[in-house]
Amino acid sequence: MAARQVRLGNYIAYGANDFLGAGAMSIIGLWVTFFYTTYCGLTVAEAGLIVVAARLLDAFFSPLIGYISDHFHHTWFGKTFGRRRFFILIAIPLLPSFALMWVEGQTFWYYLVTYVFFELVYAMEIIPYETLAAEMSPNYATKAKFAGARIICGQIANIAALWLPALIVEHLGGKDSPTTFFYLGITFSVFFVLVAIAVYLFTWERPRAEIPNADKPPDKSPFSNFEQLFGDLAATMRIRAFRLHLGMYLGGYVSQDVLNVALPYFIAFALAGTITTTANISAAMAIAQLVSVFVAIWACLRFHPAPSYRVALLLFAAGVAGLLALYAAGVTDIFWYCAIVVIAGLGRGALNYIPWSVYNYMPDVDEIVTGRRREGAFAGVMTFVRKVMQSAAIFIATQILNFAGLIPKTMDQPASVVTTVILIVAVGPLAIMAFGFVVSLRFRLNSETHAVLMQEIERFKANDFTAPTPANRAVVEDLTGCRYDDLWGRVRRP
Repeated sequence: MAARQVRLGNYIAYGANDFLGAGAMSIIGLWVTFFYTTYCGLTVAEAGLIVVAARLLDAFFSPLIGYISDHFHHTWFGKTFGRRRFFILIAIPLLPSFALMWVEGQTFWYYLVTYVFFELVYAMEIIPYETLAAEMSPNYATKAKFAGARIICGQIANIAALWLPALIVEHLGGKDSPTTFFYLGITFSVFFVLVAIAVYLFTWERPRAEIPNADKPPDKSPFSNFEQLFGDLAATMRIRAFRLHLGMYLGGYVSQDVLNVALPYFIAFALAGTITTTANISAAMAIAQLVSVFVAIWACLRFHPAPSYRVALLLFAAGVAGLLALYAAGVTDIFWYCAIVVIAGLGRGALNYIPWSVYNYMPDVDEIVTGRRREGAFAGVMTFVRKVMQSAAIFIATQILNFAGLIPKTMDQPASVVTTVILIVAVGPLAIMAFGFVVSLRFRLNSETHAVLMQEIERFKANDFTAPTPANRAVVEDLTGCRYDDLWGRVRRP
């Protein structure tokens, strides 16, 4: 890869895109089901169905975008605008559709269509974007800095997403209103457009000359070769490090998804709180998450990803347990809830950073197996798996609340609903975190093993197929899950 200097402005432009990536998901994850049921008159089952339908459709759309972007350099548009950045460019005028999700008084079908449309636009922008760190630099530390810039900006966006409703309510005279969320949608739509423009202008892709067979016309159109698409997706799952990485990713993120669904209901029904209360408690957690990212960047480079991930899980679990303990003790002062969620936030920030830092190295592990670079396929699979699991978590949580008897458009809920919300907060996140903790015990990708991996890749590129040292063989086989003699695409070896 041609060495191109990465400057501070490139890190900032790349990272700023998580105002879209994390900002949109923070708002949707925390507020959308609450908005639909409290202000729009939808049942919690209908709200859950909208979220699940959109996420499942997006889950299948995202790998398709990843696959197309991997092969888009064969087209005129790809040659002219970039195989990744072309999709970012065409998403820019469509991003303001986010505000349309937050209009009250519409039908079920209106909310379904607006949610699905934004999810597809979001995927069209975010999947190609997620490949850019691996495209822009092969260096371990540089990739870690890209991930850090991204998550830092994402946590700032997260704070804004959680705090802005309280500021808007205050501006409106202290009255909770669905208009709060419409103004929130407009504000973030402007941010989304600005950061997408910055990404397009200040990032780059791997030079076309370094893409294998870039000038060789494809046998089929990249839009029609679905057999290869699903073959590529299945192939990513054969990479052992990637399978373990997905387990850690889901353990950290889906546990947060479950808490995000239940937290507004917990504050509103169990603590008799308002939008402002929810926003303030969530914002306190988000501020702690921002601080945690800086610590996690250092910890991953110093102590490596898996041990840092386990510490983050324990902090998040302690915060959730503390939240429940305060409620059980009858504490009503919101200050103490804000204080305890800071502990949860210290864990959540690291859990958000670590998987995306590790993801940047997955195409390197894949390259030694296949002899190919497939950043788009990995980005698509990560999003596919996350969306499917996230959909399942949201669907289960909302259906449980519906079964418990949650009543739309009222804060006065039966005792059975309050009890159910508390059980979801108690059981869901902790069980999923336990799964992630167990998976992390087997994950051994770090700066030292990555250096060995890159050393062996360079040997293969130089057509040096002599036997590796026993230590190098063990490292590569552990990361790939393949026998050393089966690496480098097999058919490319003598």
